[in-house]
Amino acid sequence: MTAALASRPALLRRALRLEYLTVGWNLVEGTIAIAAATASGSVALLGFGIDSFVESASGSVMIWRLLAERNADADDGERIEQVERRAQKLVAASLILLAAYIAWDSITSILAGDRPQPSLVGILLAIASLSVMWWLAREKRRVGTALGSRAMTADAFQTDACFWLSLFLLVGIGANALFGWWWADPLAALGMTFFIGREALEAWRGEDDD
Repeated sequence: MTAALASRPALLRRALRLEYLTVGWNLVEGTIAIAAATASGSVALLGFGIDSFVESASGSVMIWRLLAERNADADDGERIEQVERRAQKLVAASLILLAAYIAWDSITSILAGDRPQPSLVGILLAIASLSVMWWLAREKRRVGTALGSRAMTADAFQTDACFWLSLFLLVGIGANALFGWWWADPLAALGMTFFIGREALEAWRGEDDD
C-alpha cells in the first residue's frame, strides 16, 4: 500500500508526459494533414487532420485533470467534475459535427467523381501515426490501470480509435496512389465516421469519468 502511494506522483508525471505528447503530436499531425489535404484534395486526409485537432482538445482536458490531482490544491471536487463533464460534452458535440461533415463530404465527392491527387506526405504521415498511436495507447492503458483511473484508460481507447483512423487513411490514400482507385479515398473517410461517432458517444456518456 505504501509503495503504491509512493509511486503515485511518479505515475502522474508519466501520465502528464503522455498527454503532453498526445496534444503536441496531434497539433503537428493535424497541421500537416490539412496542408496535404489542401494540396491533394483528399477527403480522408482532411477528416484525419480535423480529428487530430479535436483529439488535442480532448487531451487538454485530461491534462487539466491530472494537474489538478498532482497539485493537490484541495479544490472543490464536485466543481472539477462539473467542468470536465461540460468539456466532454463540447468535445462530443464537435466530434458529432466532424463525423457529419466527413460523411457529407465523402458522399458528395463520390457522387461528383472528385479525384484526389496521390499524397506521399499523407502516406508517410499515416505510417508514422500508426506507430505513435499504438505506443501511446499501450502506455496510457498501463498508467491508467496503475493509477486506477477510468479517465486515463478511456483516453487510451480514444488513442486506439486514432490508430484505426490512421489505418483507414493509409488504406484509402495508399490505394489511390498505387492503383488509381480514387474512390478509395472518400470511402476510407466515410469509414472513419464510425470510429469518430463511437468516440463522440463515449465522450457524451462521460465514460471516462474518474
